[in-house]
Amino acid sequence: MEKKVKEKNELWEWTKALLIAFAIAAIIRYFLFTPIAVDGESMMPTLENGDRMIVNKIGYKIGEPKRFDIVVFHAPEKKNYIKRVIGLPGETLEYKNDQLYINGEPIDEPYLDAYKSQITEGTLTEDFSLKDIGVNLEEIPEGFVFVMGDNRRYSKDSRHIGLVDQKEIIGNTSLIFWPFSEIKIVK
Repeated sequence: MEKKVKEKNELWEWTKALLIAFAIAAIIRYFLFTPIAVDGESMMPTLENGDRMIVNKIGYKIGEPKRFDIVVFHAPEKKNYIKRVIGLPGETLEYKNDQLYINGEPIDEPYLDAYKSQITEGTLTEDFSLKDIGVNLEEIPEGFVFVMGDNRRYSKDSRHIGLVDQKEIIGNTSLIFWPFSEIKIVK
């Protein structure tokens, strides 16, 4: 009889331990971090199709997006997109001759240098301003950001879907964890 009680207690202890472990894993995934897979080539060469990344979901609960952060957000197509923050609230934005201008000042985009050197015809980023893309605003309003993919010629981003409401941003990401040969922090 004593053996059955001991086995029952042991089974109960294991069950509690597993339930607690699953609860902790769910809390971490739902509130803190979640994995995501890059789907497509819009962030090449920075991110490759199939890269697996960790999304930090708490960063923007206590802070704001920064220029050049790589963010994951809910897109209008009921899909999550991965793009880079280019313009912030209160800023004007335009591209001329493959150069980003924020509030009329040229801004370097060092993550594009290697890609730009491979372009043999035309520019990586065509000329545009906020008014040209149908946003019809002088500056980015509060609570919104302008995002673009690094593969500018083949990216569906704010030039096509409009400004991104910061409430739709799931979090930022910079850690590739799969494939193992490509584990790194991206800038």
